[in-house]
Amino acid sequence: MKLWDKGYTLDERIERFTVGKDRELDLLLAPCDILGTLAHVTMLGQVGLIPAAEVERILPELRKLYRKAAEGQFVIEEGVEDVHSQVEMELTRALGETGKKVHTGRSRNDQILVDLKLYARTRLEKTVGKAERLFRTLQRRSEENKDVLMPGYTHLQVAMPSSFGLWFGAYAESLADDMVLLKAAWDIVNRNPLGSAAGYGSSAPLDRALTTRLLGFADLDYNAVYAQMERGRMERQVAFAYASLAESIGKLAMDCCLFNSQNFGFISLPDNLTTGSSIMPHKKNPDVFELLRASCNRIQALPGTIRLITGNLPSGYFRDLQLLKEEFLPLFDRMDDILDIADYAVSAMRVRDGLMDDPRYALAFSVEEVNRRAANGVPFRDAYRQVADEITAGTFTFQGELHHTHAGSIGNLCNDAIAARMDAVLASFPFDGIHQALDNLLSPSD
Repeated sequence: MKLWDKGYTLDERIERFTVGKDRELDLLLAPCDILGTLAHVTMLGQVGLIPAAEVERILPELRKLYRKAAEGQFVIEEGVEDVHSQVEMELTRALGETGKKVHTGRSRNDQILVDLKLYARTRLEKTVGKAERLFRTLQRRSEENKDVLMPGYTHLQVAMPSSFGLWFGAYAESLADDMVLLKAAWDIVNRNPLGSAAGYGSSAPLDRALTTRLLGFADLDYNAVYAQMERGRMERQVAFAYASLAESIGKLAMDCCLFNSQNFGFISLPDNLTTGSSIMPHKKNPDVFELLRASCNRIQALPGTIRLITGNLPSGYFRDLQLLKEEFLPLFDRMDDILDIADYAVSAMRVRDGLMDDPRYALAFSVEEVNRRAANGVPFRDAYRQVADEITAGTFTFQGELHHTHAGSIGNLCNDAIAARMDAVLASFPFDGIHQALDNLLSPSD
């Protein structure tokens, strides 16, 4: 079945090529397509384009289909082009001619737009929850290890004293910034394109504000041309936010690979989180962090991939856009797996105490000595030269105590302030209101 069928048979090879992976990927979108149809049919009834008696027959069938899709029982049959066609065919089987009325005033172009936005909105909510959990784990580990010193590095050379508290806390704050980008992506996703039809609106008297409320969207994509232009743009903005999140976790994974090596020995993993070598019996490899690093790199490439698909397209719909689903839809499972495994590994890793007692890190205290002398009245530049000369002569030692008190230093991590920043962003996501709107849409009215 094809919604555009005009009585001729499409070449089999062309059909196979143009359908591509739509049937497989559209199964992910089936609940969203049915939600969009529920809202659209409700609106068509309100504006008088479908008689109320027929709307009362259509909505229960759509709710049955939704339950079927939500339980993984929805199937796109062989010969059916996409999810939109399957839903309409199911309704026509159940309701006869009435089922053929649900497409009034819309196009598959705005159907897929609303499907993708509803799907992305649901998956963003799930990712936000997982990112928050990793954030809390990093903050917990930061507090647990705030007094455990480690060397800090610049240019991969020993630089100044750091701490595991500062290191864990740095990645927590990075996630707080990533959450700001996830919220920005959410705001773009959470606007309703339904009613833009093929990209030029419709002569049907559609009530787009009503479908916006029914689906829990915050606002409309107003301009019908822009709503269609947003195909690819929306996916790219979401991919940028996910790429930022992946960058944070990828950098953390790289640190862990480095710090787990024997040359550093700052952290270790329980044996059951490592893998071995088929030839070297001593190996305990941090494959989990290596694969996290590579997986994050793959996600960081996605915005560029999407841009290459869409970058030279003018306004209007083109079939090139179909390929976006193959790149975009797998993003969410990949990112959520990364977040789950990162949280698990960070929770399990062990840190090594007493690192700074090693004489290899003695020079990390050179700035401490310079600052101590400057506090006692020696001009900073003179103190710097004195310590440099002692280092050259091999006589430098530091016997004092660390006094780092400013905001964000090893003695004042400001984890509470960072948590407050994260909490403020999390509170701005309107998840509860959306759940209520969709529950209302899926519940029969009294």
